[in-house]
Amino acid sequence: MDFRQLTYFLAIVDHGGFNRAAAALYVSQPSLSQAIQGLERDVGSCLFHRMGRRVVLTEAGTALVPRAREALHALELARASVGAVRELRGGRLEIATMASPTIEPLSTMVQRFTERYPAVSLSVRVALTREDVVEMVRTGGCELGLLTTSSPLPSRDVIPHHVGDDRLVLVTPMDGPFPVGQAVQREQLAGHRLIVGQRGTGIRAYVDDLKALGIDVRIAVETEHRMAFLPLVLGGVGLAVVTASWADLSERAGALVLDLEPASLQHNILVSRKAQLTPAARAFLEVAVPPAHRSSL
Repeated sequence: MDFRQLTYFLAIVDHGGFNRAAAALYVSQPSLSQAIQGLERDVGSCLFHRMGRRVVLTEAGTALVPRAREALHALELARASVGAVRELRGGRLEIATMASPTIEPLSTMVQRFTERYPAVSLSVRVALTREDVVEMVRTGGCELGLLTTSSPLPSRDVIPHHVGDDRLVLVTPMDGPFPVGQAVQREQLAGHRLIVGQRGTGIRAYVDDLKALGIDVRIAVETEHRMAFLPLVLGGVGLAVVTASWADLSERAGALVLDLEPASLQHNILVSRKAQLTPAARAFLEVAVPPAHRSSL
């Protein structure tokens, strides 16, 4: 078993098949298949069920995933630690993030980091819910994760770093049902059609709480794609509750942004692994997390 085999194995897992993994790795599919066959001989078990062009992890393959990630992380840590003396001169950092904080605070974090460490490559991976973010960090898929939440995190396997709060606002067409400049009481949303995210997000939780309070809001569209909210709102499909970080973009697109009453806050949390971090991950935390909220790095 070698690190190349483990890299190929995880690429198939992450990209969902041999063809996509080979393209992402810039290797031929026969070379990829041969490496996996060698890995399967080494571990003495089949790692994938082949179903036409699709592959599904076997029980042995599922068991290998976290161990493979740990092994590659250890190698990356060793390589990065050797190469990092006074400043980072290369390397790669993967960050998992929910959709809401991708505009802010992630954009500012990335801007500050790349200004200070331009040689480090960042990879931002999408996670649909806060549980997805935590799982990607916990299992080693990413070293850091950014999520929004209004309640405690569901896992003790990661270290949380509070990086600010974001209130929820209402986005409507400019000729929508509410006057400019006046906050919208949550009871006023009764009878209106809303565009919502999937379950597990703070925005969806807010809408579900309205329904639990007996406020008759109607879900017009449920979508995982946050960038679809604005076109749908401007097209008259419905109204959308989003975090205030989207306010500027919404207004520039021609939508009306209104405060909601009572105010509802979402907490932006950057989570890191409990295992030792690479220099790039530690440097990102130092740039992104206010000193008062910074755990021991």
